[in-house]
Amino acid sequence: MSNLRSIEVNIETNSAWVQSGAILGEVYHAIWEKSKVHGFPAGVCPTVAVGGHFSGGGYGNMMRKFGLSVDHIVDAQIVDANGDLLDRKSMGEGLFWAIRGGGGASFGIVISYKIELVEVPETVTVFQVESNPDEGLADFVYRWQFVAPTTSNDLFGSNGTASFQVSIQALYLGKADDVVSLLSKDFPELGLKRQDCTEMSWIESVLWYASLNYRSSPKVLLDRKVVRSPNDTNSAKRKSDFVVNPVSREGLGDILKRVAGQLQFSMAFSPHGGEMSEIPASSSPFPHRAGNLYKIEYVGNWNEAGEKAERAVMTQLRRMYSFMAPLVSKNPRRAYVNYRDLDIGKMSHGKGYRSYEEGKVYGMKYFHGNFDRLVKVKTEVDPANFFRDEQSIPTLPMKL
Repeated sequence: MSNLRSIEVNIETNSAWVQSGAILGEVYHAIWEKSKVHGFPAGVCPTVAVGGHFSGGGYGNMMRKFGLSVDHIVDAQIVDANGDLLDRKSMGEGLFWAIRGGGGASFGIVISYKIELVEVPETVTVFQVESNPDEGLADFVYRWQFVAPTTSNDLFGSNGTASFQVSIQALYLGKADDVVSLLSKDFPELGLKRQDCTEMSWIESVLWYASLNYRSSPKVLLDRKVVRSPNDTNSAKRKSDFVVNPVSREGLGDILKRVAGQLQFSMAFSPHGGEMSEIPASSSPFPHRAGNLYKIEYVGNWNEAGEKAERAVMTQLRRMYSFMAPLVSKNPRRAYVNYRDLDIGKMSHGKGYRSYEEGKVYGMKYFHGNFDRLVKVKTEVDPANFFRDEQSIPTLPMKL
């Protein structure tokens, strides 16, 4: 799929056709070439490919303002199990709904997507503020979880915890003085000052979030080797949770103690609210909308080869995930499908990756109330289960 990477931007219609093998950095660059006041609400990792990102929802740092990537897909081309090339009209609304967040490789091969662009200000503001480890980290994070999902929709401020540090990394769709004024009222504990902020263009913020030199040419986004973040490692594992009720100060204190000193393990909290709370959970397969305060990403990275290094990081992640169970969503405990996690359930190859009951275990966690609708679509468009893997959408049991 990596060779299917053409991008056609049409500013007159506020849209673009993007092939699935294009990476997000290439999409952002193509938009920037045509307009300095247009963008697209997708992920902050520029080497992630469109096909995988969109198929799981497309989480990004403008989602509180605009929602997810899938909320801005208006057409697509897919090769189905019969080998036919279909667009939105010929595939029907059921399949079109399913491929906008229902996970990759269950319904067909999506060749390209037509996306609606969004308008961004000429000037945006970014900042990263590190907490002082001597000033009550639990109190700081406790306050953050009330502010981040409820403040201005123009602000996305994620919270990262690593070793003995808590940091806030943020994008504000506006000028620095405005965000300083906003947070002096909403979050005075942050202590944000004008000198902490940097004004730049939206495309420069893409580079900044990718840990690249934002003053360099955006053409760096076209180099699939150079664009890799300096923080990238050889091996990685991700897990996820969603928080629906604020975690207590005591609970946050215990979390921070467990993260402290773990050099290969960290956690990232990404706030919801804003437009994410306005879009119905049934509008796309991605169900984590209103009622979710923030998503937790469990981050494990390691460079050493061999099972020992892998086991050490995986053990940390799994222990932390187990500890977090009482503090996060329940019945089901929810997860983000783009952090594909076989720990939460998988189908047996011996059953042909067909078992509805096995699929329901992880399917309800990823898709909640949308799971059975995905199963229905899958059964209609691929009854022989041609597109399958250990976490694909199953078909309904065959009637004898």
